[in-house]
Amino acid sequence: MSKMPYAEPWRVKMVEPLKMLSREERVAKIKAASFNLFNLVAEDVFIDLLTDSGTGAMSDHQWSALMMGDESYAGSKSFLAMKETITELMGFPYVLPTHQGRAAENVLFSATIKQGDIIPGNAHFDTTKGHIEFRKATAVDCTIEVPEAISKNHPFKGNIDIDKLEACIAQYGKEKIPMVIHTVTCNTGGGQPVSMQNLREVAAVCKKHGIPLVFDSARFAENAYFIKTREDGYQNKSIKEVVKEMFSYADGMTMSAKKDAIVNIGGFIALRDEKVYQACCTFGIIFEGFVTYGGMSGRDMAALAAGLRESTEYDYLHARISQVEYLGKLITDLGIPIVEPAGGHAIYVDAKAFFPQIPQTHYPAQVLGVALYEEAGVRGVEIGTVLADRDPISREERPPKLELLRLAIPRRVYTNNHMQIVAWGLQQIWEKRESYRGLKITWEAPIMRHFTALFERL
Repeated sequence: MSKMPYAEPWRVKMVEPLKMLSREERVAKIKAASFNLFNLVAEDVFIDLLTDSGTGAMSDHQWSALMMGDESYAGSKSFLAMKETITELMGFPYVLPTHQGRAAENVLFSATIKQGDIIPGNAHFDTTKGHIEFRKATAVDCTIEVPEAISKNHPFKGNIDIDKLEACIAQYGKEKIPMVIHTVTCNTGGGQPVSMQNLREVAAVCKKHGIPLVFDSARFAENAYFIKTREDGYQNKSIKEVVKEMFSYADGMTMSAKKDAIVNIGGFIALRDEKVYQACCTFGIIFEGFVTYGGMSGRDMAALAAGLRESTEYDYLHARISQVEYLGKLITDLGIPIVEPAGGHAIYVDAKAFFPQIPQTHYPAQVLGVALYEEAGVRGVEIGTVLADRDPISREERPPKLELLRLAIPRRVYTNNHMQIVAWGLQQIWEKRESYRGLKITWEAPIMRHFTALFERL
């Protein structure tokens, strides 16, 4: 008997119409946007893979929780539900809401990082690095070397290299290192997961030196799925059991709940140390709001609590990650190079290999993103030299080892037919790839320039 075909574990209750502009209209729109995909009007995009942050489809349970939100200024039921869920799933006794992940970084770093500090981690995300460098501190990448091999199938490319971490601590001294940041999954490195063994080993190093370990946890549930499916000893564990062990190795966490809590807005800090929590509360009140709402409405906290529970169910994660794998296979079957294996939330196309004639200082990943919008109405985002930004001291470009176009898939939003259009668009560019030339920046902000930079074609 043949195996039953696979189907997503949900059915559609509401749809939103999409509009496809003509190619001529798209060419004009992206030129008017100065070739920055962030500047496009959303309704002019057919398939929006700019980010998976805050763009997912909430469930009926989340919408129900939204309607039951308690908007009390202090001590609302919605905050208590969110706190109880976080403590139950992750084990942290102290929870501070923020309006999104970068706000959580801002509050935590304001309380803990000072000028001259060193923050080791695994390819810090752009806002994380931005908040560190804004405080005149330095982010040090200690990721293992495997991610440099784009197509090398290593199951946990997000791991921190223990030797690099120890060398960093020896070089700078533990007194200059207020924390180690472990991003799970590692977004900048291609959405790649971190193994439980690596979390355990990093935690042991941090404990030995008396350095707090903080998880950037935006996609923690997807990381737990990869541990369950790829790491020996976890196949028979539930996702929630894997999550509980993951966070047992951390002293604290920040989270953009717009990812693995499947909500449109929200984030939080969770901690074990009461003194650090109290210091964060001061900055939380200044920047975000009172400690039991932190820039979030009660209804959003209620939906967040429901989303955390849903995202830690295997069936949901299997459907979500299988769609990412499906897009990856469509693209690799065309001979187009991507970071392999596919990550949990996005496909990362290797723009250096796609456009070898375009130097990194002419931004090949940005060129590819612009071309994909022109060809198919698909919006991705550059994870390359533009995002890497300039050195804060010399102001020179600092091209990264990986020059990628990220295609981030929102949760429960698009069908596999949409993924076929994405692959088709890339195919059109691939077949005429030698004809493309680079871009140059005509204006940029002094930090995190990729959001607002303006370009023109060379």
